[in-house]
Amino acid sequence: MADLNPLRILRARCLALPEVTEKLSHGEPMWFVRRKGFVMYADHHHDDRVAFWCASPEGAQQALVEAYPGRFFRPPYVGVKGWLGVYLDVPVDWEEIAALVEDAYRCIAPTKLAAQIVASRGL
Repeated sequence: MADLNPLRILRARCLALPEVTEKLSHGEPMWFVRRKGFVMYADHHHDDRVAFWCASPEGAQQALVEAYPGRFFRPPYVGVKGWLGVYLDVPVDWEEIAALVEDAYRCIAPTKLAAQIVASRGL
């Protein structure tokens, strides 16, 4: 991708999913599906890093943070609920980010909406 603005890329990934809206939450852009948040941008929100926080499947946070602590972290507040922190100020694999965003969406979206993204990819 030629555009390396992490917020712009993350926004496009999130808004491409069914029924997603964006609002500011705690001063940062956050994406919602039917009023439930699934991804939040973190531009130096609690530290000097650029990252995002997202819902994640059970066990994913622990596995990724342990395996790749330079790329993933347990975010404040929502980390206890299994949300994953993803650094964006390191070399980023945007296809991996897209998969994490879709996983976050599937964790939060109603079953019928989550099924739409699975069906649209032929999975």
